[in-house]
Amino acid sequence: MATVTAAKKKSAGMSDKTSDIILVAICAVVLLIVAYPLYYVLIASFSDPYEVYAGKTFLLPSGFTLDGYKAVFAEKSIVSAFFNSVKYTVIGTVFSVAMLYITAYPLAQRDLPGRKFLSIFFLFTMYFGGGLVPTYLVVKQTGLVGSMWALFLPGGVGVGNMIIVRNYFQNSIPRDLIEASSIDGCSKLRTFLSVVIPLSMPILAVMVVFSMVAYWNDWFTALIYLGGKGSPLPPVMRNILIKSSASASQAATVSGGYAELNKLTELLKFCSMIVAAVPMLIIYPFVQKHFEKGFMAGAVKG
Repeated sequence: MATVTAAKKKSAGMSDKTSDIILVAICAVVLLIVAYPLYYVLIASFSDPYEVYAGKTFLLPSGFTLDGYKAVFAEKSIVSAFFNSVKYTVIGTVFSVAMLYITAYPLAQRDLPGRKFLSIFFLFTMYFGGGLVPTYLVVKQTGLVGSMWALFLPGGVGVGNMIIVRNYFQNSIPRDLIEASSIDGCSKLRTFLSVVIPLSMPILAVMVVFSMVAYWNDWFTALIYLGGKGSPLPPVMRNILIKSSASASQAATVSGGYAELNKLTELLKFCSMIVAAVPMLIIYPFVQKHFEKGFMAGAVKG
């Protein structure tokens, strides 16, 4: 009997080990599928574009060159645009996350008067909007055109993200703890600052990542409302690509004519993607440990 039990345990152990190996193999394949395109763009940015399109670039750069990066950073406005992007991303992220918290926390309180009406009001805006022209007219009438606040105020509250944060407050922060802090003499504001926020760091990390990526990659809003004044990085990178497009006047200024200009244009596409993506790739690992926990907890239906 003991021998049979031991054999069953051994068999179960082998089965668990096999399943672990299979899961690791699947995860490795998925990682390669997801990560390789980004790696390919990275090595392509250091490669001769003609070598890339000929299929000669696979694991290492072919025809190594730094001409693309030289052309990108030769643009005088690139440095100021980079710092503008950092400024807008930091301010926008702080503003958006603060708005999410002060909106989601009251809606998570089941005794809030008019809670159902307010929830429907916010949900309505997810499905119905005035469109680009009415929004622009509102921004213009409020005097925000040309101001960096035009990037933040019109879309300060992302309703989808607000619902995730609200669900996190409802499902992951014990109601008894809120009531205990109230019994101990904490005001609602003190409870929010000293209890709720420290306990919601995972969902805070998720919202910070979402907001940072959105503001960092947003070029259309800046293109409409800033009009080239104080432009962030994405519109400037777009202008660099447009300027590098082949034309008769440009070709005359480039050694090698159309062929060399076309080569530089293709190289700039890869370099622009890397320059725009690297800051977010550097920041993400610092908040990744909170990301999955916060997102899954906040996504649970409340």
